Amino acid sequence: MSLRPDDHRRKWDREEYEKLAEERRNGDKESDDEQKVKGPPIKRELLKTRDYKVDLDSKLGKSIVINKNTPTSQTGGYYCNVCDCVVKDSINFLDHINGKKHQRNLGMSMKIERSSLDSVKKRFEMNKKKIEEKKKDYDMAARMQEIAEEEEKLKEYRKEKRREKRKAEEMSEDNQVPDELISMMGFSGFGSSKKK
Repeated sequence: MSLRPDDHRRKWDREEYEKLAEERRNGDKESDDEQKVKGPPIKRELLKTRDYKVDLDSKLGKSIVINKNTPTSQTGGYYCNVCDCVVKDSINFLDHINGKKHQRNLGMSMKIERSSLDSVKKRFEMNKKKIEEKKKDYDMAARMQEIAEEEEKLKEYRKEKRREKRKAEEMSEDNQVPDELISMMGFSGFGSSKKK
């Protein structure tokens, strides 16, 4: 540091800081040696797909009474039993499940298996078989026959409705009072504005 009173800038002692940097470098080398003594890194298995469905809807719209004696797994939110933590909403829970820390606790690395040509071909064959099974379940000829029967029933229903409507009109026409009789009685109608 400068001792002049008019010099307000701070001056650094280069020798002192070079000593500190050298000590830090030596300390890093020692810590690297300690890591080598600990042993080889743990071999984790490759990332695989989940074989279960994540339950996000079971607690939806339900209220829970929480007191100080309630275990953490039953408090509000989503509980991860692998990491022993509670996440408050579904989006963050999915982020946690798919995250690095959770996968590491499961014993998996974030690396995925590289697909080979044979595995891709097998996957295509498997998907093709699934599609063929669905086609067998969905028989086109039987479905067309069902649709034709439904249309026939609908036509018959409409014809029946028309017949009933015609019968109702014929009955109302038979019950009509002649216009001459109405005029003799002295009233023009029964309050309707409709004229024939």
